[in-house]
Amino acid sequence: MPGELPHPERSDIQLTDVLFALSDPERLAITRQLADGPLDMAECHATDPNLPKSTKSHFMKVLREAGVIRNEPNGRRRILTLRRDDLDALFPGLLDSVLRD
Repeated sequence: MPGELPHPERSDIQLTDVLFALSDPERLAITRQLADGPLDMAECHATDPNLPKSTKSHFMKVLREAGVIRNEPNGRRRILTLRRDDLDALFPGLLDSVLRD
């Protein structure tokens, strides 16, 4: 399908990649926004409003490649979803502890 981005299979998600992706405060803020459900990429934002669009895109790429989020096309837009089921199955309790404020 056009616009599809590669996502790791559940079995390919590594704890070190997830921890690295969540170690950046801006990427963690984005992940926390997705904890309540999917968001349009345009609605999801980092805490620093002055970040360039390219930096935000890079944050999304790191989170997607680590297996933390799904980034899927929806017409001309993109929908971001937290991969809670996969992460909870692989690393029980990790998301709950990391997503606490």
